[in-house]
Amino acid sequence: MAISAEAPAIPGILPGKVGVWWFLASEIMLFGGLIASFIVFRLGSGGWHGEAAHLSVPIAAVNTLVLLTSSLTMVQAFATAERGDQRGPRTYLALTILLGLAFLGIKAYEYTSEILAGFTPGTGIFWSFYYTMTGLHALHVLAGAVVNSILLGAGRLRNPHRLELAGLYWHFVDVVWIFLFPLLYLA
Repeated sequence: MAISAEAPAIPGILPGKVGVWWFLASEIMLFGGLIASFIVFRLGSGGWHGEAAHLSVPIAAVNTLVLLTSSLTMVQAFATAERGDQRGPRTYLALTILLGLAFLGIKAYEYTSEILAGFTPGTGIFWSFYYTMTGLHALHVLAGAVVNSILLGAGRLRNPHRLELAGLYWHFVDVVWIFLFPLLYLA
């Protein structure tokens, strides 16, 4: 009886899925710690409403719509790949990437406006949290766009499993924004 060097697969779970979930769990700890620290500091000190009032809720709302729409296109990329469609996954993944880049472009415009108005990370604790949390989130959007671009460019869309794993990450990034938007812009 030969001993296999491969670890046994978990029945019903495709390779890589557990790894992605472990990675996402670590990311939840990272963002959870930032969000919890933000809430503690906000509750412990006053005057944050005045600083938060300088943020543009309409711009952030449009950006939220852009990111949520990208989540829909990611779902469609996976669904069309599962059906064996050859063109659908490419189209929807390209739309997901474009929407992610649009989110980053809008965020860059927002950062530029705030910095030109004199609101930098050194302006106060609110702005330090704002730039840290939204900047880290933007890096995650960029990472997701890069991963999706690699999938698209390498033509690895026939296997829906790869799209599923990329989709798990993309949806995580969307969920993080769903927490950041009300905390920073609406609270």
